[in-house]
Amino acid sequence: MKPDITDFLEDILKYSEMARQVKETTSLDVLNSFSLESLALSKSLEVIGEAVKQIPETTRNNYPEIPWSQIARLRDKLIHHYWNTEMIRLIDIVENYLPDLERVVKQILEDLNAE
Repeated sequence: MKPDITDFLEDILKYSEMARQVKETTSLDVLNSFSLESLALSKSLEVIGEAVKQIPETTRNNYPEIPWSQIARLRDKLIHHYWNTEMIRLIDIVENYLPDLERVVKQILEDLNAE
């Protein structure tokens, strides 16, 4: 069965939680080394970016406070320019951008359930 919008929204929440867990339990030194934790952080943000791409534009347009296209582009940068990834930037994203994304994704799920 093909995933629907709620599957992608739930993936965003699930991988957001994973990214926060990695950030909270791992030092910057470990993240800067080639470690399972650095891969988990990168992969979590990649999946979030891919999931964002699967959300219909009409839905994204209803929640303009989220920089949807920037999130999607981050996924592309992590995939296509992996050698140039700075962990400190990923930590900044987890700390400063994921909380708003999570809040809005929860709101979208509530709005969809109310329909």
